[in-house]
Amino acid sequence: MPFSRGKKPTTSKIPKLHPKGLENQDGLQTKRSSSSPQGAPKKRTAFVDITNAVSQCFLAPRFDSDDVKPAHKIELSNPIKKKDPVKKLQKKISVLSKNEINLKSVVNSEEKLEELKNVESNIEKLEEPSSKAPIPPHLLPPEIPPEFDIDSEHISDCTHTVEYAKDIFDYLKSREEKFVLHDYMEDQPSLNSNMRAILVDWLVEVQENFELNHETLYLAVKMTDHYLAVSQAKRESLQLIGSTAMLIASKFEERAPPCVDDFLYICDDAYKRSQLITMEISILQALNFDINIPVPYRFLRRYAKCVNAGMDTLTLARFICELSLLEMEFVPVRASLLASACLLIALVTKDMGGWTQCLQFHSGYSVEDLAPVVRKLHDMLISPPDSKLAVVRSKYAHNLKGCVDSS
Repeated sequence: MPFSRGKKPTTSKIPKLHPKGLENQDGLQTKRSSSSPQGAPKKRTAFVDITNAVSQCFLAPRFDSDDVKPAHKIELSNPIKKKDPVKKLQKKISVLSKNEINLKSVVNSEEKLEELKNVESNIEKLEEPSSKAPIPPHLLPPEIPPEFDIDSEHISDCTHTVEYAKDIFDYLKSREEKFVLHDYMEDQPSLNSNMRAILVDWLVEVQENFELNHETLYLAVKMTDHYLAVSQAKRESLQLIGSTAMLIASKFEERAPPCVDDFLYICDDAYKRSQLITMEISILQALNFDINIPVPYRFLRRYAKCVNAGMDTLTLARFICELSLLEMEFVPVRASLLASACLLIALVTKDMGGWTQCLQFHSGYSVEDLAPVVRKLHDMLISPPDSKLAVVRSKYAHNLKGCVDSS
């Protein structure tokens, strides 16, 4: 029910806490009793409630004049007692003794630090003669004369790995000793050199159709030769061996290699999926799963940097190098030696000079070392082409390849 403004409501729903007899007549709030309710613990401050003590003194009954005590003698109930001086001295002595112990520990720690420094200095003195010991030659960085430095211009590009380029190609060249082949056709009663040339020519076409890297083609041919060098094969399985080698090389070199179904399709479904997978296992086991075989194309690009060869010169060298893949007589030739000989022919053909000192430094071959391979390559180039092996020539005869075949 609404009530007039300025007046308090007469009724309240809040229950009253005190009986009617104890309410104040003025209608104000009742004053709380300082004493605690019966049965509850008595509240007190951290120090004594002095006000209660004083009030108790004033509310005490009156005595006669003889019984009244002087005000200065009134003793209040104060729980704070004076500390015993003996205990204070004992505490001070204990604190001083602890400080002395701490000082001694600090001094001892400083002495230990000095001892450790002395030990470290002695160890350094002992290690100085060993640090001056000669470093083994294989751990020293390669010393490249400034006139033969072909990597420093790409030092800002981390993809060129300038710090390791020379070591990488030295390592690849040292691995050639492990992958030296011989003429294995004598051990293959069902195969001959022409069959191998037709297979390699078909692999070049596969590389073009799938737009694979050049390194993939060279590695596939290398793996095919290494497999045929250790295991006999029939004529019907030759294409299966080549396509499986291209599959393995794609997995090793390509970012997005073709799948198994792509190679089955490129073989015109002549083989089943299980046959391709079985051949893959057989090739990997025959190579002991070591398929990082040095290929000529890597060395060719490296050596072309030594003379700042243009694209036309490099393309001509690549053309000669891919033609050599068809010939059985170049199978035993090392990859670095074959790349050097192809580049020398391209340099002479393009009138870019001969074999320079920089090329000899990075390749490790002199002109005398290249002469036998150059003569074989020259004979290959001047011989009449085979009409059945026209993929490599048509590949490099295209206008985008520089028309090197017409030269």
